[in-house]
Amino acid sequence: MDGDMLYSIGELARRTGLTVKTIRFYSDRGIVTPTDRSPAGYRRYGIHAVARLDLVRTLRELGVDLPTIRRVVDREVSLPEVAATHAEALAVHIRVLRLRHAVLTAVAERGLTAEETDLMHKLARLSQDERRRLIADFLDAAFGGLDTRPDPDTRPDLDRGPDARADLDPDTGPDARPAGDSALAGVRRSMTPELPDRPEAEQLRAWAEWAELTADPDFRAGVRRMAEDLAAEQAQSGTTVPRRDLGAVVRDRVGPALAAGIAPTSREADPIVAELAAHHARALGRPDDTELRRLLLARLEHAGDPRRDRYLRLLAVINDWPAPESLAPAFTWSVQAVRARTERQGDGDRRRGGGTPPQAPGR
Repeated sequence: MDGDMLYSIGELARRTGLTVKTIRFYSDRGIVTPTDRSPAGYRRYGIHAVARLDLVRTLRELGVDLPTIRRVVDREVSLPEVAATHAEALAVHIRVLRLRHAVLTAVAERGLTAEETDLMHKLARLSQDERRRLIADFLDAAFGGLDTRPDPDTRPDLDRGPDARADLDPDTGPDARPAGDSALAGVRRSMTPELPDRPEAEQLRAWAEWAELTADPDFRAGVRRMAEDLAAEQAQSGTTVPRRDLGAVVRDRVGPALAAGIAPTSREADPIVAELAAHHARALGRPDDTELRRLLLARLEHAGDPRRDRYLRLLAVINDWPAPESLAPAFTWSVQAVRARTERQGDGDRRRGGGTPPQAPGR
């Protein structure tokens, strides 16, 4: 095409797909200027106007404002500079939209009230420092005053990644605690959510629900009880002796029993209960007697709180870890099995001694 050819606004509109009104608007603001005018005063544009208008349309579709577009076409600023600036602005906007989507989805899925929706929105908008303070407040309530110092007699292992989540509760951890940690130090570290700088909508929903769950005084009290249980066991068994935790026994022994359809009150369950009791007796350094069974029952009830499972799932989503195995059914089975035998043993003791019924252990 002849580079000296001039186009009317109508011809330019047909070539670019823009409306005459839009081209006139850009022309009036100096973004694309006419090369000449016809004898009747109509604007005429050169071939360079087609390229300019194509660039303008692209930048407008990308959300770049007109003053910046004019600076680009006038070569006052480079296109890569503008692209970088607007990409960052767009990233911020995407984060805001992702947050709104997360909150609205949670409201729809959970049927939240207006007050709950407002709280979730505020939690989702917390700054990084505010999130850290919220996390520290919960963990301090759970572990404050308990020994979470690393064991100086073992070598630290500071890079265990998502595997650390297994220590969330001693009843879900690996067979031996990580080197360099007291048992409680490993638990505390693995209970810490770490929301990424650019979280997905699912992670934002999980974070808001995590914050809501950990604000529940009853849940906090339950976590504190589990921490105290672990601290007591740690004091009895010594911090440097790796041991198989109760959760591993529940998982490995009760899981197959559940799969096989063994009832917790049946005779087939007796060896499993005996193994749970023997493990707990070793952990506490005391004999397997009636009191030990009651302590075991209380421990299983604490660890079997369904909110603990929910905490683990939320933590996995926030930290982008694989979904954890749920031990809730195994703990429920264990509680039923131990309780049935504890009650039978208590009935037998009363028949032999004529004593009063023992008080059930607190949850």
